[in-house]
Amino acid sequence: MLENQVPFFVLEKLYNLAFPSTLNSGGRESHPSLLRLALRYIVPSRIVPCDNNNDELTLVDVGRIAHFTDLTRKSLLRSSHLLQPSTSGCSREAKLTQLYSATELNEAGVKFEVHKTSQCLLDLELSGHTLKIPFIRVMDSTEVILRNLLAFEQCHYIHESYLTDYAAVFDFLINTEKDVDFFVKNGIIENWIGDSNAVAEMFNGLGVNVVHPNINTQYLRICEELNAFCNHPWNRKVATLRRDYCNTPWKTVASIAGIFLLILTIIQTVFSILQVILA
Repeated sequence: MLENQVPFFVLEKLYNLAFPSTLNSGGRESHPSLLRLALRYIVPSRIVPCDNNNDELTLVDVGRIAHFTDLTRKSLLRSSHLLQPSTSGCSREAKLTQLYSATELNEAGVKFEVHKTSQCLLDLELSGHTLKIPFIRVMDSTEVILRNLLAFEQCHYIHESYLTDYAAVFDFLINTEKDVDFFVKNGIIENWIGDSNAVAEMFNGLGVNVVHPNINTQYLRICEELNAFCNHPWNRKVATLRRDYCNTPWKTVASIAGIFLLILTIIQTVFSILQVILA
């Protein structure tokens, strides 16, 4: 639990007493620091990317880390595009009140892909009508980890609650087990629990009794564009045509042949009428 965690500085002092740092003949430390070990083995790799290099590890201010949950959050934000200078993700203007589920968005023509260029959980990206979502592995421990992160933000970072924003978006995207199965099929979620309904209930339950402040601007823009795309009747009609008549090569060929036959029939009818008129 969040409130039962041992402060990081206490663990670090105990670790340094047990494994005093000395330089070996190669000029390297004989034992890795507790911070380095924590980032490699304790911070969950499917929540925070584990490919941080040695230079990036030194950027973490050890003196300001409260505990392992704080370290997880700091590592996550450090690897996210949300807080890059080129983005406006840190500003907050409005609440997220509505977003269609993943299956509803897909039925309207929105495509879903695994984010190839970012492993950070928070880096949602909308490119055209394709929503790119980083991969997440859902295990038995995932709910506990996310709940601790959300509780920590509620206590200390209510106006910088990026994990809470993420949970709010997924609460909308996942309504039923059909949405979970859709994400699994597209490689976005790897379900180690096995029960799709349990995964849906997990994401839907993360926001219970959680204060939702204004969502970050980047997420809000993505959600507004998705809603606008889904509300456009033409997009729904085109998506329905593609799904019903062009979802396989054979259906596509059959549809094209049917259209071609219809055109020939119309031309033949027109010529027949003209022959009658001119006769």
